[in-house]
Amino acid sequence: MRVDRCDFSGYRVYPSKGRVYVRGDSKSFRFASSKSESLFLQRKNPRKIAWTQVYRRMHKKGITEEVAKKRSRKNVKVQRGVVGADLASILAKRTAKPEVRAAARQAAITKAKTEKKNKEEKKATAKPVGAGAPKVSKQGAKGGAGGAGAGKGGR
Repeated sequence: MRVDRCDFSGYRVYPSKGRVYVRGDSKSFRFASSKSESLFLQRKNPRKIAWTQVYRRMHKKGITEEVAKKRSRKNVKVQRGVVGADLASILAKRTAKPEVRAAARQAAITKAKTEKKNKEEKKATAKPVGAGAPKVSKQGAKGGAGGAGAGKGGR
């Protein structure tokens, strides 16, 4: 028994079933049904019609052999050091307990405060000798009208 294939849908056409269309150039086409023949004559593309075998093959429908899905690569997170700190110091800071972190913070704050206080004391004790003299600009020193207390504009 010879089983043909439908030229449009790809279905099997058994003997004495379906339709045969013979074109003007004497090429014959076998169709499983009048529906297939009609769509063929309308010049429809079987790859765009969802129920045809060609469509199913193109869109990978009904393939039961390949049940295993493609394995996707997982991103592996790698920890690295940054410009200011190496990895060991970053991990040490991250794993430190909150109490230790708070104590270190307090120590840093007090250290900064004492340094600032010492700097201000040094500044206060080492004032310049001519601190009481009036300020004179460069032009005023040269004899121009730009000294301290000079009038508006100068012209």
